[in-house]
Amino acid sequence: MSPFELSPDHETFRKSVREFALAEIAPHAAQWDKDHHFPTDVVHKMGDLGLMGLTAPEEFGGMGEDGDFTSLCVAIEEIGRVDQSMGITLEAAVGLGINPILTFGTDEQKQQWLPDLVAGRTLAGFGLTEPGAGSDAGATRTKAELVDGEWVVNGAKQFITNSGSEITSVVTVTARTGTRPGVDGKPDRAEVSTIILPSGTPGFTAEPAYDKLGWHASDTHPLTFTDARVPEANLLGERGRGFAQFLATLDDGRVAIAALAVGCIQACLDMSVAYAGERTTFGVPIGAKQGVAFQVADLEVMLEASRMLTYKAAAMKDAGRPMKEFKQAAAIAKLYATESAVTATRIATQVFGGYGFMEEYPVTRFYRDAKVLEIGEGTSEVQRMLIARGRGLPVE
Repeated sequence: MSPFELSPDHETFRKSVREFALAEIAPHAAQWDKDHHFPTDVVHKMGDLGLMGLTAPEEFGGMGEDGDFTSLCVAIEEIGRVDQSMGITLEAAVGLGINPILTFGTDEQKQQWLPDLVAGRTLAGFGLTEPGAGSDAGATRTKAELVDGEWVVNGAKQFITNSGSEITSVVTVTARTGTRPGVDGKPDRAEVSTIILPSGTPGFTAEPAYDKLGWHASDTHPLTFTDARVPEANLLGERGRGFAQFLATLDDGRVAIAALAVGCIQACLDMSVAYAGERTTFGVPIGAKQGVAFQVADLEVMLEASRMLTYKAAAMKDAGRPMKEFKQAAAIAKLYATESAVTATRIATQVFGGYGFMEEYPVTRFYRDAKVLEIGEGTSEVQRMLIARGRGLPVE
């Protein structure tokens, strides 16, 4: 089996997730989008299905050897095929919520947080982006000072997924915890660490949810910290390694976002093929017209290429390939799949014509949802920078 093919077990798993998505999400997605409703009951059901535990060991309620990163990408793709909001909810719950604690947490931290997160009873957020520190994550201004055995956190984060829902239990936050001397004549640099902040901590506030262009059914908030105090033991991983930890987390997340984009492209292809076969002009289906048929062909090519790049990167992750190789594959998959998804929604909307501009058709929801795929988990510009660096260019 080549790394570009899914195993029979993965395909069986895909079918089960597809059935779940069609039964539990598809019938309600349009209304959730219209109402800006975050369906916590569906999060619980995804947990019951085992989707939150696909990368977690059995000791925390995860799938253990029965799950892997590729399985997570399959699940995200299939959920995202019917609703991008629930797709990003799953992606962020596992890749950004569970994985940092699973990868860098102490035994005590894992025992405290992972069982409920893996079961889908609770959610965790990933607090990296700030008003002045998005792609430039090293410009973090949130501070955490160690005072009498407690971290005192002050600052703000923005665009944080799964951070303010009624079932959010914790957010991991990057913060400046000091400075480190520069080397080779360079100026001192910020020491960035990761702090675990439980929901309900005095001084930790999830501000009102954003009014977004898309992803209306996902939970996204700005966060503020005003003398928020947590025990010293809430340091996640090694002090001063927060920036490196979050970069590693984002490498995985880029592949997962690529999988979400693949689901979006698949939906656009499905909708376009169905509509082109039903809608008639001048006595024939519009799919008989080369202008439409060729657009559908372009969707097929984008889908296949995006899927290949995404699952190649996922297979590299599962095989433990060198990090340098995986980082390059992740950036390539994320860049191509997300930009293709944005193009795919534009093509699908064009195939639908005037109906593509009407909210009663799901193509409009996918059109609105797609744009952020080029921004979250590292913008397209950042991916191009990483890819060029991977080829040895000193690009800044």
